[in-house]
Amino acid sequence: MNIHEYQAKQLFERYGIPAVKGEVLETPDQAFSLAKEIAAPIILKAQVHAGGRGKAGGVKMAKTADEAREKASLILGMSIKGLKVSKVLAYKAEEIRREAYLGITIDRSAKRPVLIGTSEGGIEIEQLAKEKPEVIYKIPIDVSNGQLGDIFESMASNIYPEPELAAQASDIIARLYKIFVEMDCALIEINPLVLNDQNNLIAIDAKINFDDNAAFRHPEWEQMRDPSQEDSREREAKNCGLSFVALDGDIGCIVNGAGLAMATMDMIKTAGGEPANFLDVGGSSNPDKVLNALKIILSNSRVKAIVINIFGGITRCDDIASGIIKATQSMKIPVPVCVRLTGTNEDKASEILKGTDLVTEKTMPDVIRKAVELAKKEAVKK
Repeated sequence: MNIHEYQAKQLFERYGIPAVKGEVLETPDQAFSLAKEIAAPIILKAQVHAGGRGKAGGVKMAKTADEAREKASLILGMSIKGLKVSKVLAYKAEEIRREAYLGITIDRSAKRPVLIGTSEGGIEIEQLAKEKPEVIYKIPIDVSNGQLGDIFESMASNIYPEPELAAQASDIIARLYKIFVEMDCALIEINPLVLNDQNNLIAIDAKINFDDNAAFRHPEWEQMRDPSQEDSREREAKNCGLSFVALDGDIGCIVNGAGLAMATMDMIKTAGGEPANFLDVGGSSNPDKVLNALKIILSNSRVKAIVINIFGGITRCDDIASGIIKATQSMKIPVPVCVRLTGTNEDKASEILKGTDLVTEKTMPDVIRKAVELAKKEAVKK
């Protein structure tokens, strides 16, 4: 789950991390009034769940109140990576002497959090990792170690050779880690962490992503959620008990089990196609899940074919087949549907699907190959 920069900075304030907080604005006139009140250059930043705001024109400086109104009007309502900007964070421009980066995320291969830092902040860490990986420091964190001060101090001294600044940075890192653990974060970062004209370190930007798997421990997250920044299909899928991630291809996928779903998408690409989504119906045999899955997939006008790939264990193939039939009877399916059902009650499933217009195959390679073939034919038609 993503949250906005201003919300991340509110958490920073709660945990004692120095940050430029600012005010959240929703109209150009509010930007005018704030700039007039501050009587100084202000920074206007689009609040949107997407990176690259600066490159997209979502971050601007205004030196006057009139300019603040004009630039806020350019940002509000703009689209950044398909997400509409409805809020702007505005704050007094800081005198910046140096910029650094600090972050904590999960290293999946090491199966532990990793502390990341560099003295060259202010640009995307992914870009820096490609161009100058040698300037990025990474320190794995042993979560069973209750005494992590040495790690925090080591990272701080790597970035700041000056003892006074290293002490400030070490304290900030300790507080970042406290947020990371207590709030079940998947990612937390400051980019940039700046040295201002008063020789203090302060977070100019803040980014926090929560681990959705821990949502049951944090009912307060719901108050921080911004539905306007989420894919409507992903929200609907979650409400229906489905795991769904939208992708850019044109072959819809309905699969049971995350591993099989990933393998299905890999095979689609190998066969020359592009998956339109990841969708795992899970272990339940509820026919309504298939109906809901098809509705969500077909809300994407780019979809040219659908592959249903089920390996029945706990999931019963006949229940999946019943769900498919229910869908065909209750809605129009304008694209080919290719089905492979194998495992528990597959014979019953075969009988249920007999005589329909569905394309059925016995093996996974065959059903995927057919779906890719039909998707290409549909694309030619249109």
